[in-house]
Amino acid sequence: MNQETDFTNLAKSSGEWLRGTGPESDIVISSRIRLARNLADFPFIRRCSDEDRDSIERTVRARMEAMEDWKDIRYIDIEELSEVDRQFLVERQLISREIADADGSRAVAVDPGEQYSVMINEEDHLRIQVMQSGLDLQAAWARIDALDDKLEGSILYAFHQKYGYLTACPTNVGTGLRVSVMLHLPALVITRQIEKVFRSMQRINVTVRGLYGEGSQYSGDFYQVSNQVTLGHSEKSLLALVGDEVVPQIIQYERKARAFLIEQNQQDLHDDVSRAMGILSTAKKISSEETMHYLSKVRMGVNLGLISDVEVATINKLFIHTQPAHLQKLHGRVLGSSDRNVQRATYLQRHLTGRQGKGELN
Repeated sequence: MNQETDFTNLAKSSGEWLRGTGPESDIVISSRIRLARNLADFPFIRRCSDEDRDSIERTVRARMEAMEDWKDIRYIDIEELSEVDRQFLVERQLISREIADADGSRAVAVDPGEQYSVMINEEDHLRIQVMQSGLDLQAAWARIDALDDKLEGSILYAFHQKYGYLTACPTNVGTGLRVSVMLHLPALVITRQIEKVFRSMQRINVTVRGLYGEGSQYSGDFYQVSNQVTLGHSEKSLLALVGDEVVPQIIQYERKARAFLIEQNQQDLHDDVSRAMGILSTAKKISSEETMHYLSKVRMGVNLGLISDVEVATINKLFIHTQPAHLQKLHGRVLGSSDRNVQRATYLQRHLTGRQGKGELN
C-alpha cells in the first residue's frame, strides 16, 4: 500500500465511472454501492476524541496493509492534503464533501483503477464504495460484498443481532447499504417533466441528489437516485428497488422524452445542440456552470446521432476534467477563477476540435 499525494498523473486519466460503457450507458453514467461500517471498540465519529480518530485510522491502515490483495492500494492521508487536492478527490467521486471539509485524522484508500475506495473517519468509521460504468449494480454488489468480507475478517464491526450494522445515522442502520445510480436526464429537463418524475420517487423511499451527492446542487442534468433507508430491508430488496424498479422507469421516461424531442422539435433540438457545440469549441473563456450546461446538450446530441466524430467517453471526461481542481492539477498550479475560465476554454477547444474529437454535426 503506498501513499501518493501528487495527483497530476491521476488527473490525466479517467476513472471507472467515466468510461461511458456498460448497460444503458447513454443515460446511466454510473452505478455505485456504498457500505457504512463502524469499529466495535470505538464510539461513533461525532463522539470520538482526536486520539480515537487517530487510533481508528492507524488500526484500519494496519489491517489493510496486512492484506496481500491490497498491496497496490493507494493510501491517502486527507488531513495532509491542500484544499485543491481535497476538492480534486471530491470531483473524482473518490471522497465525499463531508470528509473533505472535516477536521482531524482521516484518510482514503483507493485502488489503481478507481473502482473502489474506502473512506476512513467520515460520518462513520468506514465508508466502502464501489463504482461501475453504466447500470451494473449486480457487478458492483459482488465486488463490494467481497471487499466487506475481507475487511470484516480482520476488523470487528459494530453489529447488533436484531438491528444489524450500527451506524451514526439511524437511516443507515441495518445493512448500512446505499444503492446509487447517476443518470443524465437532459430531455426530462427540457420537457419540464423532471420535477414530476422525482416527486413520484419520494413516495417509495427513494431520494434524488446532485452530481456530488448529499447537499450538492443539480448540475449538467446529472442526478443521483438512491434508497433513503436501510433498516428493515435486505441487500437484495434494496438492489431490486433501485436497479429493477426505479431506475428502469426513469430511463423509460427519459427515452420517451428524447423521442418526443426528435419527433416534434428535431430542428430546434439540432439547433440547440449545434449552438452548444459552437460555444464550447470557440469560447475564449467559460465558467464551470456554463460548461456543464452545454456539455449536457452535446452529450445528448452524441447519443441521439446529431453529432459525429466525438465519443461519449470524451464528453464524460470533459465533464470532470473541466472542474476547478482538475483544471488546476492539469495546469500544474493554482489558478484564480478568471484564469480557470480561460484555461477551461482552451482545454475544451483542444479536445473538441483537435484529433481527439472533431465534433462534426450531422
